[in-house]
Amino acid sequence: MSDEKKTAQEPSAEKKPVPEEKTSITRHTLVLNGKELTYTVTAGTLLLKEEDEAEGEKPKAMIFYVAYELQGETPVAERPITFSFNGGPGSSSVWMHLGMLGPMRVLLDEEGMPLPPPYQLVPNDFSLLDKTDLVFIDPVSTGFSRPVPGQKAEEFHNVKRDIESVGDFIQRFTTRNKRWASPKFLIGESYGTTRAAGLSGYLQERHGMYLNGIMLISSIINFLTARFNPGNDLPYALFLPSYTATAWYHKRLSPDLQADLSATLRESEAFAGKDYILALMKGVRLVGEEREQVVRKLARLTGLSETYIEQTDLRIDIHRFCKQLRRDEDLAVGRLDSRYIGKDRDSAGEIYERDPSYSATLGPYTAMLNDYLRSELEFESDLTYEILTSLFKTWKYDDAQNQYVNTGETLREGFLLNPALKVFVANGYFDLATPYFATQYTFDHLGLPAEFMDKIRFAYYQAGHMMYLHLPSLRQLKSDLDAFIDEAVNKKAER
Repeated sequence: MSDEKKTAQEPSAEKKPVPEEKTSITRHTLVLNGKELTYTVTAGTLLLKEEDEAEGEKPKAMIFYVAYELQGETPVAERPITFSFNGGPGSSSVWMHLGMLGPMRVLLDEEGMPLPPPYQLVPNDFSLLDKTDLVFIDPVSTGFSRPVPGQKAEEFHNVKRDIESVGDFIQRFTTRNKRWASPKFLIGESYGTTRAAGLSGYLQERHGMYLNGIMLISSIINFLTARFNPGNDLPYALFLPSYTATAWYHKRLSPDLQADLSATLRESEAFAGKDYILALMKGVRLVGEEREQVVRKLARLTGLSETYIEQTDLRIDIHRFCKQLRRDEDLAVGRLDSRYIGKDRDSAGEIYERDPSYSATLGPYTAMLNDYLRSELEFESDLTYEILTSLFKTWKYDDAQNQYVNTGETLREGFLLNPALKVFVANGYFDLATPYFATQYTFDHLGLPAEFMDKIRFAYYQAGHMMYLHLPSLRQLKSDLDAFIDEAVNKKAER
């Protein structure tokens, strides 16, 4: 049989070409605290491979990243390095990249409200680059990151594979760039904190990589605290202090509660953690004067009417709250940041049409990221840079069937394996996506020995989910993170 006939009768599967990695390296300067810093930026792609018994290393995905390396006298191996990612699931790394950590940031007004287009990037006086090198990672299907031809994107869209793919990227980047001796940190925001907690275990157990610290921005680690499902009364109590903070900001509370936010929040926390949660546990057995007292207290602490609270059966869903608080003014408040307000087609809906806090930030960050990558970092791609996809709607939680996702258990084990690990937790009072009281509950229930709780630092800001949009909060956040990194690096050998 001729080769031609054999080919025709027995077609062999053609291997799809694997895209090549590409990088763009540029040099820049930044004046920070009166000192000029010179740094190198590498914007590029890294091919993620998986070991396969039959095929050896099998290409799986091309991961896009932007890495910042400070130039100076300190040997690169001694410089701390921080791996950063946002959440979603389905978000690129743009938010902390151009809002908080990187040497350039999107210009907003002092309160974090957007300015009219065209938008601007300005030097970031609060960048962490003076403390640590930075690597911004876009998980698969976000940014420019894509599976290689022949691989399904859905394979990466679940809790376990997401943690593994980001962890494998960190290991490969660390190895290629000779950073194993560097102090290492993770910083994640929102679902990125879910990922970071999971990585604390995966990096240690799969790659033997121990971290100095993890920085959690607007945490959600235990999803039990944030799922308003029938039968789960916990979120109603844990969200209450954030409802109170929001009502305070919009001046919907009585004069005595408007006087001092800290005192008002302490009152709300005390009620939520005791009388309110006990009342919810009673269900239909909560009747008479006892029920009326709870209704009156909830009205006092939320700015909502007693009638409305009765209509909700004392259980105020987050999306309903955003629509109801200022319904009488035809306004809805934001979920990511309840300082923002917006209008819907009408005021009769149960929930808002769109989150006004997300709508306000999407345009400026999308425009500036696309311009920055091509104009300043000289990285070219015809792909759409996926800022925030709708993956959260189809994300798979396969390992949490009939239970809630909780990577807090992995974080607990991470502490025990690596007693030197330290954690920083940043919370926004006006964050209705990952409320601060729910985060406190999560850490209070990790089951850590008392001595480990001293390794966890909490900080609070009068801002929302992305507290760094608010300039006074960004200023304080920079100071808090500087101190945290210094402590984690200086005491890295502590046992």
